Amino acid sequence: MADNHHRIDYVELNVASIPAAKEFFGRAFAWTFMDYGPDYCEFRDGRLTGGFAHGPVQPGGPLVILYSDDLGTTLDTVVAAGGRISKPIFGFPGGRRFHFLDVDGYEWAVWTHE
Repeated sequence: MADNHHRIDYVELNVASIPAAKEFFGRAFAWTFMDYGPDYCEFRDGRLTGGFAHGPVQPGGPLVILYSDDLGTTLDTVVAAGGRISKPIFGFPGGRRFHFLDVDGYEWAVWTHE
């Protein structure tokens, strides 16, 4: 079996506007993008790839969690990019995190070690 068996390989989200999603995630996290026509865009965070598909927004899917070396600065960049904080920074065993809603209403989280 391959080393990637049963590991997250790709995340895909329907978005109302691919340009708005690119603007938000580019500004908030410095992600890069590859367009595949007007209705699909791949994103790259430097380690993981995923896609934005133009279509009906489906909030309430799985919670995707990003890691940050500096949680406070990341929260500030999310807000500056237009994200809405849905759960302010809170502690949990092993770290701290916050949740936010992106421009399409999807909830995401960002965490860091204690």
